[in-house]
Amino acid sequence: MNLFKHRGVIWLLFVVNLLGTVYGYIWYGNQLEYTAANYPAWLLPFVPDSPTASLFFTAALLLLLFPPKSLQGTLFRELIEALAVLTSVKYGIWAVSIIFAGGYQGDTIGWKDWMLVASHLGMAVEALIYARFFSFRRMLPVALLWTLANDMIDYSAGIYPWLPSVLSDDVNAVQYFTIGLTLASAAAAWLFGGRFREFEPVKKRGDLRR
Repeated sequence: MNLFKHRGVIWLLFVVNLLGTVYGYIWYGNQLEYTAANYPAWLLPFVPDSPTASLFFTAALLLLLFPPKSLQGTLFRELIEALAVLTSVKYGIWAVSIIFAGGYQGDTIGWKDWMLVASHLGMAVEALIYARFFSFRRMLPVALLWTLANDMIDYSAGIYPWLPSVLSDDVNAVQYFTIGLTLASAAAAWLFGGRFREFEPVKKRGDLRR
């Protein structure tokens, strides 16, 4: 596990997640434009779910490298970590599930879909790996409430991520699955999350064998 504590590895993951976040917001470009044209502007931040989860995790990695010293900064860091783990696990699993559900009902799964499967599984796995280095349990209820509110807004306002056309008649089932996945992801975050902060980035190669 010391490999994942190495500053070089953290910086690499930071860059990869930052680039993935930018790509994710570009991917949501059409839906963002549609939402801006047809819905109130305040709903826009709730549209790009996976990129926002990736953004939280990217920020959490940066805060591992440069931890704040003040109480306010520490609470902010813990909130970002809670949101990073909960939403990365949730939307990582959600996207893969929706792609395969669409394929099961006859949708074509192309190379872009397989790319999304790999990248979203990576989101969930890295979040669970780094959860043990985070200290966010007291902020997890806040993150859970925010994520549940996002679910409610998505499906009550109709701004949930666009689904494969074959799932257009399964929106209610997707909604229940999404809410259930939020609760399951919060439970996973609680189980995998560190109870207290013991993280110290490793700087030297020799330290990786300790």
